[in-house]
Amino acid sequence: MKNNSYKTMTRALIRAALVIALVTAAVFLLIRLVPGDPVVMVLGEHATDEAVNQLREQLHLNDSLGQQFLIFLQNVFLHADTGNSIKYGVSCRSLILQYAPVTLLLVVMSMTISIVISLLLSFTAATHKDGIADHLIRIIPIIAHGMPVFWIGLILILIFSVNLKWFPVGGLKKGTAGMIYSLILPSITVSFGQIPPLVRSLREQLIETLDADFVLTLCAAKLPRRVILWKHVLHNAVVPTLMLLSVNLSYLIGGTLVVEQVFAVKGIGKLLFEAISNRDFPLVEGITLYCAFFVVIISLIVDLIAKKIDPRMAKV
Repeated sequence: MKNNSYKTMTRALIRAALVIALVTAAVFLLIRLVPGDPVVMVLGEHATDEAVNQLREQLHLNDSLGQQFLIFLQNVFLHADTGNSIKYGVSCRSLILQYAPVTLLLVVMSMTISIVISLLLSFTAATHKDGIADHLIRIIPIIAHGMPVFWIGLILILIFSVNLKWFPVGGLKKGTAGMIYSLILPSITVSFGQIPPLVRSLREQLIETLDADFVLTLCAAKLPRRVILWKHVLHNAVVPTLMLLSVNLSYLIGGTLVVEQVFAVKGIGKLLFEAISNRDFPLVEGITLYCAFFVVIISLIVDLIAKKIDPRMAKV
């Protein structure tokens, strides 16, 4: 049994390492395949030759592509960095770590809201199959899923910030409690895009599990319905939805970066848009890699949890 667990862990770690290696190479190459000279984009067309050559030397752009890649790998894997930011003149790692806590808190709050609401809606729909509640739960999330995330954010701002004045229009209040309060609307906005697929997946799994023979046996044994649903049915139905949540994590992070702009939240999203506007490609590389690594690590954790819940998946 322990050997199987070690083999499962090893396979998962190897897959994660391969994904990280491919992402690292892709980020390096894609940034350099963008048309135009990044130095000219940064300094402008009227920059002196001396200034252009100095910045090219600073960014190692005069080196061969192979040498640039080796320097890039050395910075990434030895220093967890992609060099100094062109605009700010400090390491990209320090900038990302400075802005990351806000984005991480927003991601955690969004995931929590998505999971809680998805569980409640899925159980309601599954236990009232083909009823009014089931039809409403299947229709309303689909409509919400078709709305752009920035549009949902603007609507929530108009209703809850401008008219009702329950939440701030944008920005962050001081302190942990103030930060959480300020991120409630952004979190709800991000979760709008995550709830529909989760509800659809979990509802189908719950209905299939409720029709299983072991559920009839548990009902015949007169176990409380709450225990049957939350302990036995959910345990057998949750794995596919857990894997879907892992897949959707990248979309959740992408939606978070956009929502930060809508609500004027100073997180990784704001930093990324500034880096793109200023052609600060070391910072763009750093943010992209940190987000990719985060997705890979969380996906690895979810994968291991799913295989712990359902040992049959350990063979996958």
